[in-house]
Amino acid sequence: MKVFFKLIAFFAGVLFVTSLHAQENKPVPLKTIPVKIKNEDDTSRVRDSVVVDKRGVKQIDATDLLDRLFHIQPSKKADTVTSKASISLVPGIGYTLVSKWAVVIAGNVAFRTSPQSRISAIVLSSSITQNKQFTLPVQSSIWSKGNTYNFVGDDRFYKYPENTYGLGSSSNISHEDPMNYSYARLYETALRHVSGNLYAGAGYIFDYHWDIHDKGDFNDYASYSKASYTIATGFTLNALLDSRDNAINPSKGGYASVQYRNNLTGLGSTSSWSSLIVDLRRYINLPAGSENVLALWSYDWLILQGKPGFLDLPSDQWDAFSATGRGYIQGRFRGAQMVYGEAEYRYKITRNGLLGGVFFVNGESLSGAPGTRLQGIQPGFGPGLRIKLNTISKTNICIDYGFGRQGSNGLFIDVGEIF
Repeated sequence: MKVFFKLIAFFAGVLFVTSLHAQENKPVPLKTIPVKIKNEDDTSRVRDSVVVDKRGVKQIDATDLLDRLFHIQPSKKADTVTSKASISLVPGIGYTLVSKWAVVIAGNVAFRTSPQSRISAIVLSSSITQNKQFTLPVQSSIWSKGNTYNFVGDDRFYKYPENTYGLGSSSNISHEDPMNYSYARLYETALRHVSGNLYAGAGYIFDYHWDIHDKGDFNDYASYSKASYTIATGFTLNALLDSRDNAINPSKGGYASVQYRNNLTGLGSTSSWSSLIVDLRRYINLPAGSENVLALWSYDWLILQGKPGFLDLPSDQWDAFSATGRGYIQGRFRGAQMVYGEAEYRYKITRNGLLGGVFFVNGESLSGAPGTRLQGIQPGFGPGLRIKLNTISKTNICIDYGFGRQGSNGLFIDVGEIF
């Protein structure tokens, strides 16, 4: 009976903290997953979990707290992932600015292709929202034996009513244009180890929007290109440099990713166009020697030539992890060029690591249609609470409240740090 009530409490907690859209395609680690492990015979692999902090204080997470509340003898936590697949499936409900209330089922599979390989993961979730949206994203990251190759996939199907607000970062929030469309995505990339933390490779990319309808009076979509469907398909060239100590919740190191995309009419694209995405991140202990972290992020998404479909243009929270633009609804700003920067300070509230806090500030500038200049910088800022979900993988439940201009504000809930 105690176990029954423990499970009820656990799922009740999950139901009200599950991310539904903000980053629904980000890999959500299992309770027993560390990203890397350390053993006496392999000094090149560094544990990224924090079970005991620098002062010798034992760190606890949400399930440890439930064990204490219900006086359940805690089960032994595994500290590694093996070649045998670990599977998790969790139901949830939640609320976001773009979805309103929603019901979601999320699951993942984690495994190693060899004892020395990094953890491979396949993540799937499906949600139905109050705004009559249906989403089905599947994300994968498969590491080969010896970590020579990394195969990355991001595939989605959306039935997706949402609002747009015109082009450029000077657009007015009152110029709301309701849209409805279906969307299919297929992104597959293969990266090969080059040297150290450097990987390079290529991929195939496909975006298909169809049954596009808009109903607004402020109609930048119609003036840009009123099409009932668009297809963008082509190839990418990719480079990745990743020295983070933990991909889920970094405390030091850096990350740099560059993607060049070329869409070709010969492959079926509605129009020929190319783009460049440069994603740079840095994590600094501040003050030095503490466990507090200053996280810095630059994300530039640029159309180099051609004219993409309206819904293929750079836009808030349409980056790979739907993370840009806290303080604004998804799709609030859209344009041919997007320059984005963010800083977040992360700190512990309780010594046992169960609770933490953040404060973030961001700024973005977008142009209008291709060939136009960047417009005004739009700021966002806000506080956040962190609840430790897993001490082994350092995974937090992230609850943020963001503020933007023109009265924009809202709650942002996620599993794993925003960047």
